[in-house]
Amino acid sequence: MNYALIIAGGSGNRMGQDIPKQFMHVDNCPIIIHTMLAFERHPDINGIAVVCLDGWQTVLRSYANQFSVTKLKWIFDGGDNGQASIRNGIYGLRDAGCTGDDLVLIHDAVRPLLSQDIISSNIAICQKYGYAITGIKCREAILESDDGFAAVTSIPRDKLVRTQTPQTFRLRNIIAAHEAAAERGVTNSVASCTLIAELGLGEMHIVPGSEKNIKITTVEDLEILKALMHVEKESWLK
Repeated sequence: MNYALIIAGGSGNRMGQDIPKQFMHVDNCPIIIHTMLAFERHPDINGIAVVCLDGWQTVLRSYANQFSVTKLKWIFDGGDNGQASIRNGIYGLRDAGCTGDDLVLIHDAVRPLLSQDIISSNIAICQKYGYAITGIKCREAILESDDGFAAVTSIPRDKLVRTQTPQTFRLRNIIAAHEAAAERGVTNSVASCTLIAELGLGEMHIVPGSEKNIKITTVEDLEILKALMHVEKESWLK
């Protein structure tokens, strides 16, 4: 079985709005619902779980009913940070009866333009290699700065990958990673891929991502999202 685990446990303070960014509306639909519908439409996704910010669970369930998200099976409580929220989600899936061989596609609630191809590639690569990390090769020149104002060192971009989500694992493997993190005192890794890297748990295989698969963090990101949702490819482009 293949399950989407959508992480929506954050309050979105950087957006600076009155409601969490995952519940903000674009085209009369909450961002998190746009995200859930990407998995709803994929034929190889068997169910959806959401790790939800406390106090918003009933709202989420109501929106799912309104927009016919029929694959939503579980809503779990959010944690103090992203790592804790993911841990709550994977333990919740285990306790709900999912098996260790099941695939879990861990995805940010605020990446609503996820393509069907990226979902398919995550499933295929994880089935073959055991891990699948969505990412894009870095195109920009990269500088290293200690204070954000001055830099004297550049970092070669040839080997750099900007990671996105989904990040996909067999349930038993991602649970083992979080158990190892607890033993070693790793409590606030920024993503599942960085957790695997910090713990030295093996090679992670890259699934090509997309510049459209943006994460909505700022008001500017929201404006870009709106533009992307309404743009049409020019007929003369290959």
